Amino acid sequence: MIFALIRERKNPPDNRVALSPVQCVTLKKRFPQVDIWVESSPDRCFSDDDYREVGIEVRDDVSGADILLGIKEVPIEFLIPNKTYLIFSHTIKKQPYNRCLLQSILEKNIRLIDYEVLKWESGQRVLGFGRWAGIIGAYNGLKVYGERNSLYSLKPAHLCLDYAEVISEVIVNGLPNIKMVVTGGGRVAKGAVEFLKQVRVREVTPQQYLNVSYDVPVFTQLNSPDLYVHPDKSEWDTHHFYEHGNEYMSQFLNYVRVSDLIINGIFWNESLPRLFAIEDLKRDDFKPKVIADISCDVNGSVPITVRATSISDPVLGWDIFNGCEGVPFSPGGIDVMAVGNLPNELPRDASHDFGAMLFQHVIPELLECNSHLIEKATIAESGQLTTDFLYLSDYVLERD
Repeated sequence: MIFALIRERKNPPDNRVALSPVQCVTLKKRFPQVDIWVESSPDRCFSDDDYREVGIEVRDDVSGADILLGIKEVPIEFLIPNKTYLIFSHTIKKQPYNRCLLQSILEKNIRLIDYEVLKWESGQRVLGFGRWAGIIGAYNGLKVYGERNSLYSLKPAHLCLDYAEVISEVIVNGLPNIKMVVTGGGRVAKGAVEFLKQVRVREVTPQQYLNVSYDVPVFTQLNSPDLYVHPDKSEWDTHHFYEHGNEYMSQFLNYVRVSDLIINGIFWNESLPRLFAIEDLKRDDFKPKVIADISCDVNGSVPITVRATSISDPVLGWDIFNGCEGVPFSPGGIDVMAVGNLPNELPRDASHDFGAMLFQHVIPELLECNSHLIEKATIAESGQLTTDFLYLSDYVLERD
């Protein structure tokens, strides 16, 4: 069986890769029946020569491979028929901008395995870049806060060599006694919390956060029971929350009165209330002027995230009084960091972690004749949607 690391062709190109050069070597040693090729790329965080130097073959044409490993969606004109692709396809929520991609995958008899739906029996995702989104998102939030208040100037994460330099940037510059609230409990929020602890920010409980003043930088982490409340229930019921999220109300406004920086990492869908409403921004006690919206759900949990921003232009401004997007760093506005591909700011670190999870948990399953894990993550096969994804039938039948 031949695996191939494909070139990322989505624009702007992503620099991440599914396996590092060292991981490719380890793969061949552990599974002698496997060969691996690398499609030549000028953009990848590991150069073609990095792979050649450890004995991995680099090719311009990888159409002879059986399984193609990528990161982002593949432009339709570069899809190779009758192959197996592992990518983030961004189709499972019926994203309109990728309808044609899934239609082409079906037409070209491609077997599509989506990283996003590789899940354990518990429902937890097997792999992803959430940790790195949280780490870099928290860093970017601190960077924007420093710029807005003319306190310090941090180097952009994508200009740092690695995670160690990102940490050093904050420690060397130092932080004022700001209060930060982190929302969520998944990989994204855990990555943000990990980073804040690494840069010596003190963690406090939600109650301490609300009621105590500090002369050092502090943060608190809010999970669903801290963020939401049911009008008729005195005790938290997780099962009820997941089944009836639309009945709950946000109690996040309790925290904005004492927060300088919001770092948002929650999982959100349309059934849940937003953290706050746009009109709440006009309240005298809405204190934070910087929001790091790592979740980056457009018009979602943070209603002023009206679009995703980019690594090169990471901040959008919100004009509070006119209720629309404004100029970043305006005195009467709020600044939102909503970069949609945060892990690409430290692509080598992020790729190494992703590759380790892929190597440990997914590749052995790909080599099995019948893998439940792979089967449940397969969206399309033999020109048809698989059983778990038949709900996408109307999506793929629509034509632009």
